[in-house]
Amino acid sequence: MKITENSTIMEAVQLNPRAGEILMGFGMHCLGCAMAHGETVGEAAQVHGIDLDIMLAELNADLED
Repeated sequence: MKITENSTIMEAVQLNPRAGEILMGFGMHCLGCAMAHGETVGEAAQVHGIDLDIMLAELNADLED
């Protein structure tokens, strides 16, 4: 499975154990936020002004083995 713009933050963490570290590297400290359970990766990127394609590439890099 891949992480997409429609994946929630929590789904991303379940798919990629490094997702929290990756998101924090982008300045997103979403894991402690109540919104993380329902907010999608795409919504979070938009709110934080982050390039979604670059973030998705990093989130999925470990999954492409």
